[in-house]
Amino acid sequence: MNSSALMIRDFPQEERPRERLISDGPESLSNHELLAILLRTGTKEESVLQLSNRLLQHFEGLRLLKDASVEEITMIKGIGIAKAVQIMASIELGRRIGKLQYEDRYVIRSPEDGARYVMEDMRFLSQEHFVCLYLNTKNQVIHRQTIFIGSLNASIVHPREVYKEAFRRSAASIIAIHNHPSGDPAPSREDIEVTKRLVECGKIIGIELLDHLIIGEHKFVSLKEKGYV
Repeated sequence: MNSSALMIRDFPQEERPRERLISDGPESLSNHELLAILLRTGTKEESVLQLSNRLLQHFEGLRLLKDASVEEITMIKGIGIAKAVQIMASIELGRRIGKLQYEDRYVIRSPEDGARYVMEDMRFLSQEHFVCLYLNTKNQVIHRQTIFIGSLNASIVHPREVYKEAFRRSAASIIAIHNHPSGDPAPSREDIEVTKRLVECGKIIGIELLDHLIIGEHKFVSLKEKGYV
């Protein structure tokens, strides 16, 4: 460690994020202050707070940083492999903690429940992902499967792929979900066509399509509520 690098302890107490986290709680800190605690040291030229702020500016906030690779993070002057690994490990822990509440057989009783289950994973995706949730007779999620990645099209999203997994998992029902990278969850003609096709096949097979949800930026549309299921 470079002894001349500026550390958090070098700052006046009111500017020390570690002490403020202890006294006021982690929610009192900004994103760059939390990052500064992870990084611990800055460089000869800038403080750790300045370094963490520059890191966030480079990635335009947490949205891009959360998916950055070690190589991309270490391109930032003052951040080596050790610091990059610390950042990535912290982000992954946050991801896993966020999923804990859903892993114990999550029950879906409403469109809101379905949207909540996938919102944090799907609202950031840069491509359309068509995902199915397979439920048992108690409406508990027993499996989640990404069926297709790309623009939704009735000829590409084939019911065979959707219902094949339902048979494998002995699912009682299905909820189809896909995202709109634009952030606008308004259904397109293709979305409606795919939904109607899946509903028809489900009736023949005896595995009900409960809903088709479209995920946008912190909002969603239920095609069941729109009358298409």
